[in-house]
Amino acid sequence: MAAGILKTAIQVTKNQNVYAASHAIQSRDYSSNPRIIKNPTTASLKRGTGGRSSFNGIVCTIFGCNGFIGRYVCNRLGKIGTQLILPHRCERYHVLPLKLCGDLGQVLFHPFDLNDEDSIIRTIKYSNVVINLIGRDVETSNFSFEDVHVKAARTLARLAKQCNVERFIQVSCLNAEEHPEPLILPKGSKILKTKWRGECAVREEFPEATIIRPAVVYGQEDQFLTHYMNNWRRTQTQLPLWERGKETEKQPVHISDVAAGIVAVVTNPDTIGQTYQFVGPKRYKLDELVKWFFNLASQGEEGMDYNISHIKYNPFFQWKVSLNEIIYNYYPIASLTWEILEKQHISDKVLPGLPTLEDLGIKPIDMESQIPWEIKPYKFQNYYVEQLGEIVAPPPPKTVPLK
Repeated sequence: MAAGILKTAIQVTKNQNVYAASHAIQSRDYSSNPRIIKNPTTASLKRGTGGRSSFNGIVCTIFGCNGFIGRYVCNRLGKIGTQLILPHRCERYHVLPLKLCGDLGQVLFHPFDLNDEDSIIRTIKYSNVVINLIGRDVETSNFSFEDVHVKAARTLARLAKQCNVERFIQVSCLNAEEHPEPLILPKGSKILKTKWRGECAVREEFPEATIIRPAVVYGQEDQFLTHYMNNWRRTQTQLPLWERGKETEKQPVHISDVAAGIVAVVTNPDTIGQTYQFVGPKRYKLDELVKWFFNLASQGEEGMDYNISHIKYNPFFQWKVSLNEIIYNYYPIASLTWEILEKQHISDKVLPGLPTLEDLGIKPIDMESQIPWEIKPYKFQNYYVEQLGEIVAPPPPKTVPLK
């Protein structure tokens, strides 16, 4: 009898607690509860104190993620807790190492095609930032420079605006202009022309887009050091350059500075609608740079002095470039084509009215402190281990005044 009464009392108490809890929930003032998300956007879901295991509220789609610049940008963005959506045209296993750029669930892969707008929309409809790093130095039977640099950029910008993406960042290149001055090719560089038209197309479709124009970018697996240090680029002890490299001025920038600049643009809303020039802190003659590269690579070995010759007076080199374009059309050895040579021999034009890396709070690395490390994989006698002080480092190249 007593047990039955106790059981009934417990049940009544439970019912009263449930009623009280439900009444409290119904009468609760949600406007004063900080846990309720009033504006359920992606940025409202920030969590963590920073780092790869956090989420900073940015969901970023990076087209061209498996390229030279793309890999560094993915790593920098993942380092600050960005969720990455990485579209790819290649086999998924080729981009799988980028999974390490973020914590579990932070890096997502999705196949896409530039001619399939539905596949593009699926990769950007949940993002608030889109970065376009797609670019080519060689035309193929499927994609011309116009297709890659202009039509693709226009399509991505238009679809990003259609999907209400907040930020669109277009990575172009320095010296991009409507009518570049011709040097080797009679009609000038098609790469620079299409890059400029791509910028105009992005501005038309996405007026608030940010344009980034990097100079020649050097670093591990780049297309600058690998181009000049390749055996196919030189002929015996001669390295052909246009006008012997004395009329070309370059202001190379390190890949780490480019990646840091892109991340600074993504995280700074004041960069909306701006055009930035990413250039190095010093300016050099091309022949001085190339001689310095080979002096570092030779490690003081005698008989390894390479003479700079003129492309115009080197028929063997001209034949080599033309043959390289015919045989290795899509993937030329050492990136040796007339179009690439035209682009590389144009002097860098830094416009005074446009901001640079310094305006983003980034101090660029100078080549004198970085190139000796970057050139190590290309040393001619790399198997030889020198004694301390045995090899004297060559003097750095002469600089020219900044323009």
